Amino acid sequence: MAFEFTDTNFQESALDSDKLVVVDFWAEWCGPCKMISPIIDELSTEYEGKAVIGKVNVDHHGSVSMKYGVRSIPTILFLKNGEIVDKHVGATTKAVLQEKIAAHM
Repeated sequence: MAFEFTDTNFQESALDSDKLVVVDFWAEWCGPCKMISPIIDELSTEYEGKAVIGKVNVDHHGSVSMKYGVRSIPTILFLKNGEIVDKHVGATTKAVLQEKIAAHM
């Protein structure tokens, strides 16, 4: 299962990480979010120890969403050393996300 980012753990778990961090902003009611959720979980397992891959539920953890100006979901941010290095908005394939991860590892 993918890591669960929250308003309280985001600084330590995402911004302070020395690894590539992939953050999926999602909500229960979002159809496209449900489509990519299993992909995020698979990537989390595949890249365990190499990257931090997780999710932020925008309905429960709005501070992080607001900080990054997330207006559409799913939005996937790629962070390195606390900075956004890539972004994807909308549903996508596992291959596209793997390419983006490989480009920034």
